[in-house]
Amino acid sequence: MNDNLLEAFREYLFINKALELNSIKSYLSDLSQLSNYFDNRDLLKLDTMDIVKFLGEFENKRTLNKKLSSINTFYDFCYKSKFSNNQINIPMSKIPQNIPKYLSFEEIKRGLDRIDRSNWLGLRDYALILFLYASGARISEALLSQRKDINNGWLKIRYAKGQKERIVPLAPIAIKALEEYLQKASIQSEYIWLNYKNERLSRISAFKIVKKYLGVSPHVLRHSFASSLIIGGADLRVVQDLLGHSSLETTQIYTHIQQKNLSDTINSYHPLGKK
Repeated sequence: MNDNLLEAFREYLFINKALELNSIKSYLSDLSQLSNYFDNRDLLKLDTMDIVKFLGEFENKRTLNKKLSSINTFYDFCYKSKFSNNQINIPMSKIPQNIPKYLSFEEIKRGLDRIDRSNWLGLRDYALILFLYASGARISEALLSQRKDINNGWLKIRYAKGQKERIVPLAPIAIKALEEYLQKASIQSEYIWLNYKNERLSRISAFKIVKKYLGVSPHVLRHSFASSLIIGGADLRVVQDLLGHSSLETTQIYTHIQQKNLSDTINSYHPLGKK
């Protein structure tokens, strides 16, 4: 019973929700863990108390909420698909809002200055870091970018999370770096980011490149893009559109950066802030 139900749920996530395969695997893994916890008992026969008991195994609130998100989505699907008359929706656990890790432009520039650009691989690394910081693209989106996606200084992101298209402007310095890399590499592929075998660059390789020069993951460059805009005074809804967030609530994590920046400014420059 569970196998057929989970397969139907998988198709729902892929077709209706348009989620990436890694996200779908994560949902199904959480539900398999729930099923195994109750010795593969029919998931439709579990009630709210059963699920709360399962969730009690997780002390980390972020892990708990991840499991709960998968479970709530699954039971909502079952209810709406009339597989079950039992509507289960358990509230998420509250998590203190942390400021996303980000780098200043000066920190990014120091990393860029370390790159040897005498060969095409160095030019690629330099261009990739600038591309991520200039566009705010997720690494999965960046690695699927093709030459035809860049036109007159604009980048079309066609492979965004949830398959939603968006267009973002690219800074001239990022475009120049990209053109120098492509010219030096003499690349024939439709994809922009390639490895030394002229194959599409993998997420692991991209992670290693950014980690080597900046000491962080590629996603931190996405945070850095958003943070730079917020600190510079950009409207939150504009940042939402540029990041491709479906909800403004997701983008609001960056307002904490703005508040911290204002607090630091007062403490540094206001006479009373220095006391």
